[in-house]
Amino acid sequence: PRIQWFSMETTMIKVGDRLPEGKVRIKAEDGTATELTTADLFGGKTVVLVGVPGAFTSTCHNAHIPQFIANAEAFRGKGVDRIVVLAVNDHHVMKSWGEALGGAGKAEFVADGNGEYARALGLEVDLTVAGLGKRCKRFSALVRDGVVATLNFEPDGSRSIEATGAATMLGQV
Repeated sequence: PRIQWFSMETTMIKVGDRLPEGKVRIKAEDGTATELTTADLFGGKTVVLVGVPGAFTSTCHNAHIPQFIANAEAFRGKGVDRIVVLAVNDHHVMKSWGEALGGAGKAEFVADGNGEYARALGLEVDLTVAGLGKRCKRFSALVRDGVVATLNFEPDGSRSIEATGAATMLGQV
């Protein structure tokens, strides 16, 4: 069976679009789930938003997100207020993943547990053929005050991180 890369229910975001309203979760220091709105994350800020298929998956964990963590200061030096990593995982997993990568203070790992925000972005990918359910397509975006300034994707089915990696994004800030 063929992997369905885009949801047919929504239109994919593009440069110039305002991000749709939505909510994600983080695991607070006291262990509780805290909901954040898109206004909380993006309002009045310059944000690098990185969407990945899953926490702890080989490409995401070993290659893609470590680049953003390693370059967090370079992004801040270019005026980026925050780096947000989004995946269709729960907030417990996302917190553990951020800790495993040494991301504290460098990137925020937010959970889209039911994939609702990935769907709202039009970036849901159906990976049920691979036993992974519905996830988020790999992307990176520069978002200024909630508006998409740049948007990068890898070729469909690719495990590459060239187009969505930190080096590409640093050149776009």
